[in-house]
Amino acid sequence: MYIHPKDILSLSITLFTVIDILGTLPALIDIQEKTGKISAIRATLVSLVLMILILWLGESILKFFGVNKASFAVAGSIIIFIIAMEMILGRSFFKQDHRHMKSASVVPIAFPLIAGAGTLTTIISLKSQYNDLDIIISIVINSLFVFLVLYALPYIQKRVGENFIMILRKIFGVILLAISVKMFTTNLSILMKFK
Repeated sequence: MYIHPKDILSLSITLFTVIDILGTLPALIDIQEKTGKISAIRATLVSLVLMILILWLGESILKFFGVNKASFAVAGSIIIFIIAMEMILGRSFFKQDHRHMKSASVVPIAFPLIAGAGTLTTIISLKSQYNDLDIIISIVINSLFVFLVLYALPYIQKRVGENFIMILRKIFGVILLAISVKMFTTNLSILMKFK
């Protein structure tokens, strides 16, 4: 199995946009204020393990339910489309109450903020177009970035304004929207060939 730098770059950008660690900064700051210090290493490792497990076991789960990768990728592209619209419009379809969390490093930070439904769905969807090694490298790259953000959260909280975070969120939302449309059209054409 060969490494494809161009694919790794594309995958890394896709996962970076879906994980949206910069877009979740307001939520992370809020959780940190309410629960105390967040364990960056713990949250990163748990989310990394979840993402790699879904990459390896996701297909088996799909087979168990009788769903092919192209169908799942189409469904995944719709979820990614909704996530992108949330980012662009500033609306949320699902909100979590973090007020009663004592330790937030695993829940809700590792899951579902980092390795949430959108991220896990995207990983399974990407498997239909890219090889496992490139996806794993992209997951590791994103996990390192997630670790750096979580580790530097107290510093970021002091230095970065909320408006800047919201602008970044909208920019990445537009990129994610384009990715979801490409994923939808590519996998829909695969499904049409079988009909």
